[in-house]
Amino acid sequence: MRLDFGESYFRSIGVFDLVVEKLPVSITLGLWSTLIAYLISIPLGIRKAIRDGTRFDTWTSAVIIVGYAIPGFLFAILLIVLFAGGSYYQIFPLRGLTSSDFDTLSPLGKVMDYLWHIVLPVTALTISSFATLTLLTKNSFLDEIKKQYVITAKAKGLGERQILYRHVFRNAMLIVISGFPALFVSVFFGGSLIIETLFSLDGLGRLGFEAAVARDYPVVFGTLFAFSLLGLVVGILTDLTYVLIDPRIDFEGRG
Repeated sequence: MRLDFGESYFRSIGVFDLVVEKLPVSITLGLWSTLIAYLISIPLGIRKAIRDGTRFDTWTSAVIIVGYAIPGFLFAILLIVLFAGGSYYQIFPLRGLTSSDFDTLSPLGKVMDYLWHIVLPVTALTISSFATLTLLTKNSFLDEIKKQYVITAKAKGLGERQILYRHVFRNAMLIVISGFPALFVSVFFGGSLIIETLFSLDGLGRLGFEAAVARDYPVVFGTLFAFSLLGLVVGILTDLTYVLIDPRIDFEGRG
């Protein structure tokens, strides 16, 4: 309750201070990856539902399955080899979230430098997470499109876009939003552990891994607490989002 996890055995620093120091890196990767996954998956899933069975649906499904089958760490190694000076091009930096001269850059230069550094780790985290979300969105919209209220709306003369985004969207998105906590936590915990190690990012996942190897138990418990607490907070935010999308879930409003 007091957030006092003791001190690290080997770093001579409080565990809470250590977790707070490393947490922003992991949150950055988790939020960017989850946001990009949703920005890609929802429009793509809706379009696949509308064009179900067409050539577009077939070849996009093939691409999604291939992306899902590639492990995130293997894709990260491929990106390093191709674009981070491994064997071919050195377009993106290999380690860290900022350059050594970050403090001397202009505000715009700092933003560009930061974005330049996160391209490869965020891409590696996103590649496997958007596949499930895209297919979930497609199947959810297909189920709603086939229901009676959609047929009734069409019979009344409503346009396809109006039906899709004013009526189907709310009902279909509930299932998609329900997967947000699991997606965020899986990216935040599992992804950060591997990706932070590969790209030498000083985040919470790498901290927990190094603490486990060194048997630094206070740090291990502190990192697990941080991961669990973030998962609970994201779950609460998801429940609040339910009410914003579909007010019928607000049982107090009914009374």
